[in-house]
Amino acid sequence: MMEQLILVLPMALTVIGAFVLLMLSTVKQIGLKRYQMIAVAFLVAAFLIELPQFGTGTVRYAFPDVFGEMYIIDDFSTLFDLMFLSGAVLTLLINSVYLEKRKYYNGEFFALFLFSVFGMMTLAHANDLITAFIGLELASLSIYALVGYHKNNPLSGEAMFKYLVLGSLAGAMFILGAAIIYGVAGTTEIAEIGSFIRQSSGEYTLLLVTAGMLLFVTILFKIGAVPFHAWVLDVYHGSPFPVTMFMASTFKIALFAVALRIYQAYFSQTGLHGSDMLTFITVITLIGGSWLALSQNILKRMLAGSSIVHGGYMLIALSSIGLGSQLAAPAIMFYLLSYFISSVGAFGILSYIAADAKRPLTYDDFRGFAQNRPYLAAMMAIFMLSLSGFPSTIGFLGKFYIFTSAIESRQFFLAGLGILIAFISVYYYFRLIAVMYFYEGEESREPFRFGMSTLLITIMAVMAIWGGIGTGLIPFFPGADGLIDIAEQAIASLH
Repeated sequence: MMEQLILVLPMALTVIGAFVLLMLSTVKQIGLKRYQMIAVAFLVAAFLIELPQFGTGTVRYAFPDVFGEMYIIDDFSTLFDLMFLSGAVLTLLINSVYLEKRKYYNGEFFALFLFSVFGMMTLAHANDLITAFIGLELASLSIYALVGYHKNNPLSGEAMFKYLVLGSLAGAMFILGAAIIYGVAGTTEIAEIGSFIRQSSGEYTLLLVTAGMLLFVTILFKIGAVPFHAWVLDVYHGSPFPVTMFMASTFKIALFAVALRIYQAYFSQTGLHGSDMLTFITVITLIGGSWLALSQNILKRMLAGSSIVHGGYMLIALSSIGLGSQLAAPAIMFYLLSYFISSVGAFGILSYIAADAKRPLTYDDFRGFAQNRPYLAAMMAIFMLSLSGFPSTIGFLGKFYIFTSAIESRQFFLAGLGILIAFISVYYYFRLIAVMYFYEGEESREPFRFGMSTLLITIMAVMAIWGGIGTGLIPFFPGADGLIDIAEQAIASLH
């Protein structure tokens, strides 16, 4: 009993922290800074308890006498938990300046934040379609509320309504697919579904493929893949900066956690990989996302469009899994980490600057930024280089592994298209670098303010470089080789 409690303690701490913050939100004497520290304390405690559980190589189930094998604990889910918790902590701390200058935040915001993390952790541990649906909705409902948290901002309200309506429709697709699978296979446990398909001799192939496509419609909507992307730009634009950062980095990671687990067990090992349909969606996602990113002048919307493109890169590797690539699944894990580091850093700088801004930040607002704030400009340049896949950054290696997996599975068209799209992305990322360094702006040089936000942004910039060139010589700080080894170890626990 005690061993089982320890296994689920990180999740328990997260949800307990959410309820504690919810109850404390009615106490007017508690300030915003204290709410923030309470949330961070619960998240850090959960992270420290979870960290030793990674690398054991064992597969266990939480309270199997009660829940059966619905809730799995392996290196795969543990690694994702660590990413969720670290992403949540970084989001709260990097945005501390932004939160302090906005008077409408209170304890409820941090409670919803922790509830969303709890939902993501449930999603990563889900070994059953019903558990996955519960985790997905827990995370999504919290994020719907967070998107519209600024009640007096019409853009925020519009973004919440659009995301809520479309997201609910997409969620219904998931439960419909799960119902069809249960009707055919008599189970919703992911591993048992795979076993049923292998033993059915193709008798129910059409029904199972249809159900699988319904499941993936929900996942494709949540990651913003074309043609399910209509909400992305407006929701990212209307959301408060901390929520946009959290959605673009951490929540996207959670969606690929469930996508990988379902794809590995349900599709790739049973021949139902749906390669042609997934290839088509990948192609239009890469092209459509690039078009949207190229046509934006507001930086938040540009990064929203580029997030669609990054989702397309990961779909390349996802389709390669079912075609025999051994590198594809670890490549997705590595790319998630590289995108997480780069996007958190980029959104962190925008949030830090937007704390004093009265309108959305555009390219023109960064004219002369290198002269006024040289250190922040240098770090923003690093993040833009990494997002574009420039050599010697972690983003370059992320794309290298993705394209290698496509070539390994003989998807030469997707590999070539991905490389072409990466070259196109240079325009909208390097445009910001050019504006910062080669255009004159107002002379208002400001000193570099050393604080928690700038410290963490600096660490992200160092990690973006070290992840591209590092060799793991520094203990406890793995370089590129160490990171791909960790990804391979996590994926190995799925088999």
